[in-house]
Amino acid sequence: MKIYYKMMAVFLIVIVGFVLPAMAIQNDETALDTITVTAQKQEENVQDVPLSISVFSEQGIEDRMIDSVVEIADFVPNLTIFENGATGMNSPSTRGIHAFVESMTVSTGLFIDGIPVLSASGFEDTLIDIEQIEVLRGPQGTLYGKNTEAGVINIITQQPNNIFRGQVSGELGEDEKRQLTFNLSGPIMEDKLFFGVSGKYYEKEGFIDNTFTGKPENDRSQWYGKGQLRWTPTDKFDISLFLSRLEYDDAGNNMNLTEDGKAMFGLPAPEYRSVASDFEAANDSVLNMQNLKVTYNFSDTLKLTSISSNRVYDDKRKSDWDLSPYKLMHNQVDSQYSKLSQELRLASSTDQLKWLVGVYYDRDDNDVHTQQDSMVPSMITANDREFEGDAYAVFGQISYPFMDRFRLTAGLRYENQDMEFTNNVASTQYKSSWDEVSPKVALDCQFSSNAMLYISVSKGYRSGGFNTYATDSQYVSYDEEKLWSYETGLKTTWLDQRLIVNGALFYMEIENMHVSEAVTPMEAYLTNAGEASAIGGEIDITANLFKGLSLVAGFGYTNIEFDKFSDAAGDYEGNKNPYAPEYTFNVGAQYRSTMGLYVRGDLIGCGKVYFDKENEFSRDPYEIVNVKIGYEEESWDVYLYGKNIFDEEYDDDGIFGGLYTVYSAPREIGAKLTYRF
Repeated sequence: MKIYYKMMAVFLIVIVGFVLPAMAIQNDETALDTITVTAQKQEENVQDVPLSISVFSEQGIEDRMIDSVVEIADFVPNLTIFENGATGMNSPSTRGIHAFVESMTVSTGLFIDGIPVLSASGFEDTLIDIEQIEVLRGPQGTLYGKNTEAGVINIITQQPNNIFRGQVSGELGEDEKRQLTFNLSGPIMEDKLFFGVSGKYYEKEGFIDNTFTGKPENDRSQWYGKGQLRWTPTDKFDISLFLSRLEYDDAGNNMNLTEDGKAMFGLPAPEYRSVASDFEAANDSVLNMQNLKVTYNFSDTLKLTSISSNRVYDDKRKSDWDLSPYKLMHNQVDSQYSKLSQELRLASSTDQLKWLVGVYYDRDDNDVHTQQDSMVPSMITANDREFEGDAYAVFGQISYPFMDRFRLTAGLRYENQDMEFTNNVASTQYKSSWDEVSPKVALDCQFSSNAMLYISVSKGYRSGGFNTYATDSQYVSYDEEKLWSYETGLKTTWLDQRLIVNGALFYMEIENMHVSEAVTPMEAYLTNAGEASAIGGEIDITANLFKGLSLVAGFGYTNIEFDKFSDAAGDYEGNKNPYAPEYTFNVGAQYRSTMGLYVRGDLIGCGKVYFDKENEFSRDPYEIVNVKIGYEEESWDVYLYGKNIFDEEYDDDGIFGGLYTVYSAPREIGAKLTYRF
């Protein structure tokens, strides 16, 4: 369907929002709320932060029907999160920078109440009782460290307080979707001790048919729970403990072999959303997270913050990678990824000066166990690998205003990472160490109370790693990837604070780029053989046209190409970087009446993206439309909703060397009822 038809659909959905208010038009002008963020680890007005950032409030998350980390990307310019077929294995791409899943790193860090998620394994969270989501674009190495070379996603949970509040929601939808969520929080001891609990159960029948078993291949069933305790023994102390657990009880992956993949196994051509697997696939993975945050206010301007966290992702999966009635590639995974981290920082904020200093430590313990059974003896494999390492960092940042309108921000981080790799099958062990300095300098000018221009130079990096199957010692390890970004942006408000328009332009240079280098026509490893550059920009628009009616829009463009990269299989200079959409956009309109009527429509689009260095396999541009209509009262809401209402197909066709297709989700129509107390 042509894009203009879909855009028309969005605005027709909210036509009631235009017609009804116009019948009784008033002069009241609703100003947009001031948004406070902690993007730079200090509280600031988002319009004063010299970087490109998108922010979603609790209400905004609910309105957009964002249920998972993956769905955040639909509403953020230049951010895409690829699902890779298996639940819990998501890899982000920001401004065209993406990490290979096998590298055990990401280009965009995920932080959940300060807990760092810096690999694709378990790159997910269930978004219940969330206060705010902040998505930072551009290198964030100075304040966040490794694996934030292209951006950061910050998820911040609601803090319990003296107000007792609770909510229960239920959803029913197509393919036997059932979802139940709840949250409850309030005081245990007024002004001193508070609690919060939330949970979710989700299940849905799969949309891929297994013709061998006669059952859906990719059923989903998940449990999630989160608990909080907050203690404020004095006015100066604030101590918060978070605990969460996510359990998967899923069936197979959302994928199939491509025609090339089928031909490799000598199998018939694939049928769309249909497999013939003889293997009972399952995902029984579990994600546990604990976090202790302590803040002490020495004064109104000086604060000490400590964040201690532990995160364990038990990856337990059984998969049929040939997806046929034959025992060719039956794979079992029983791995564990653990990260223990500690950050301590001291920050001061006054009208004359803002500064912070901090130290950081984390410990990785990753045990990777995989086994592959096959009727072909040469395809039987077993792997038992361990990755252990420590990282240390010291960092600081200072912001100094001068000449009334100008402000200079400068920051620096030094980080050292030691890693040890043990192959218990081959009885080999390797050690490597990487260190990096990540500076940032930004200059902003406040032209008026409604306009700020900034320019910045910043550096980010992605950790080095190991090629776990390498037999040649020169390819066992590879070094860190480095990225320099040059950015200018403009943040403006108009029409008595009813319109916000923010934009940024950037140029990036990537050195020691992580690429899949073919060292022989039949053998490839991750190395630092590539160099690339990128140019692009993004724009965010938010408007309150009049009371109850709001519009949002975002657009991002990135052109990222290899400047230098060749190997035994070819020369890729001038080719597009894989997993780098040319553009992304979203356009949404929403009407919320004081009489209870609610209606919203969103158009979400993504440009062409390649999945390989040769630019042979790609996904075409696509657009989807989401809609939501309902009635809201003070204590309850009821909605009908549709995601991808035109049933657009936008499969990732040709991933993993052109062998697999990850299927996009079909249309989902459902109903939701919420009760608040």
